[in-house]
Amino acid sequence: MPGKFLTQALAQCEHIQALIKQSAEELSSAHSAVEQGLANVDPPQGVKSALDKNEAATKNLHVACERLRALGQALQTEIRDRTMVDHQLAAAVEQEEGSRHAALHDHLTGLPNRVLFKDRLEHALAHAKRHQWILAVMFVDLDNFKSINDTYGHQAGDAVLQTVAVRLAHNTRSDDTVSRYGGDEFLCLVTSLHEPEDAERIAANILDAIRAPCDIRVADVIVSVRLEASIGISIFPKDGASAAALITRADEAMYGAKERQSGVAFAFEEDSIHIRSVSHRKPMRKAVLSQYATRVFDVESSTDNQPLSGESRQKTRAH
Repeated sequence: MPGKFLTQALAQCEHIQALIKQSAEELSSAHSAVEQGLANVDPPQGVKSALDKNEAATKNLHVACERLRALGQALQTEIRDRTMVDHQLAAAVEQEEGSRHAALHDHLTGLPNRVLFKDRLEHALAHAKRHQWILAVMFVDLDNFKSINDTYGHQAGDAVLQTVAVRLAHNTRSDDTVSRYGGDEFLCLVTSLHEPEDAERIAANILDAIRAPCDIRVADVIVSVRLEASIGISIFPKDGASAAALITRADEAMYGAKERQSGVAFAFEEDSIHIRSVSHRKPMRKAVLSQYATRVFDVESSTDNQPLSGESRQKTRAH
């Protein structure tokens, strides 16, 4: 750290300056004492020469002390300037980090927003494809949020969303990502699953947490509201290989859970329900078509074996 080095250098400079100043003062004092002792006698030539050298050395020490003092002042100025620059740089970095955090997080709940969620999902998919891992995307939607907003106001609704955000974060793992997707919708990215049932257990815990009583302040009154949610789950690679596909499939599964009031639904289960529904309709459609063909055949094969006109056939089909 340059600032720390300069501070240490300044301290050493001040210490050396103090030693030099003390030595100069001691030499000057000794010189004065010797001169006083020889004031009434003619000193030998060697002693006089030594006194002259002593005086010159004392002056040099004073000069060195002044130069060190000037150097110390320059170091102090440099340290002050460096400290100011460091503070400005730290403030700029903090502001940049704050702006980046605001751009990637929901301002109300502090959760990652859909941009950051998609980025983390893309990275998780890359790892999952490389290591053949299973991961899940959960689409969480509050069932009765509109009624809370309409009854108690938007501030109460915001408090509910903040509470739900905390509960979602507490009921997922540290490696997972919880995001506010928008409105009363949340997304959860659950990684490194051993089997799809692991996601179902996490979803069940989330539902239990959301359904716990929620106390919110409305004006000066504490109101307890009961929350319900529907969760749709898509599984990689079963339900899709891209971030967009997994989010879409989880959204579709969530609506299936909401329609059936089942709480949780898997995307592949929705496919099965759709297939079963279509399979159930196919025999009925075949019977209708068969009945339709028989009626046309019977009419066209009349007792006189005379074909009907096109208009007559159309009326018969329309019957």
